[in-house]
Amino acid sequence: MTTTIHRPGRTTAPPGLVATTASAASSADSLVTVRGLRVAYGDGPVVLDGVDLDLAPGETVALLGSSGSGKSTLMRALTGFAPVVAGSVDVAGHDLTRLRRGELRRVRADVGQVFQQFNLVGRLSVLTNVLTGALHDAGPLNWVGGFGSAHRRRAMALLDRVGIAHKANDQARTLSGGQQQRVAIARALMQQPRVVLADEPVASLDPRMSHSVLELLQEIAREDGIPVLVSLHVLPLALEHSDRVVGLRHGEVLVSAPTASLDAEALAVVYEGVEEATDDQH
Repeated sequence: MTTTIHRPGRTTAPPGLVATTASAASSADSLVTVRGLRVAYGDGPVVLDGVDLDLAPGETVALLGSSGSGKSTLMRALTGFAPVVAGSVDVAGHDLTRLRRGELRRVRADVGQVFQQFNLVGRLSVLTNVLTGALHDAGPLNWVGGFGSAHRRRAMALLDRVGIAHKANDQARTLSGGQQQRVAIARALMQQPRVVLADEPVASLDPRMSHSVLELLQEIAREDGIPVLVSLHVLPLALEHSDRVVGLRHGEVLVSAPTASLDAEALAVVYEGVEEATDDQH
């Protein structure tokens, strides 16, 4: 069982959650391997400090932490957008800290992203929003605003998979929040990603839709054999809809263990002594 590395002088998790450097998923089996990650913005404080993380095919990992704990920064590091000052970030066999800009763009196409605010173009149809997930390989037709028939068939199949094919021709802005998030998930899958990152994907949804969206993400992970990393604030959702939980506090991994071995009491340590920030910029 993976848990955090004990560092003398720092608050640690309860016994059984304080670990060795061994990962729940060995790095040989992982599609994402992060080691000793340290991130700092300019002369500001360190945002992530010595973070290790493994994401294995088919697993859903819940990322927990209060605002300012480093969750969003860790997500950005997995797409090469965070200022890494030490450590390595390997995604699908590529160390992002060593890639040039053009190489980073190609690797980013392997990472599907789902956001809290959906990031859809409201005036465009649901189908067109999903098709934008194929922009990286749409070819010459994209320059005149078109997509090939193969892309359109795939987009429709994905809309059917997420349960809203009947909304394909509707403007995205006419859909409910839960429906829009399903469109966003279909768009991410349109990339044929190796990894999916979902940053607070249910923060703006009601409880029923939150469960539905998280069930869909976990189903995708298992059926497609890709890892899904989903950041959450609500402990019961994390415990119900993940295979493993990683908890950050002050930029460090405090808890990392199989969900089946955890409960709300064990995870409370992630939030102890933490004052909520006014925004979640990191």
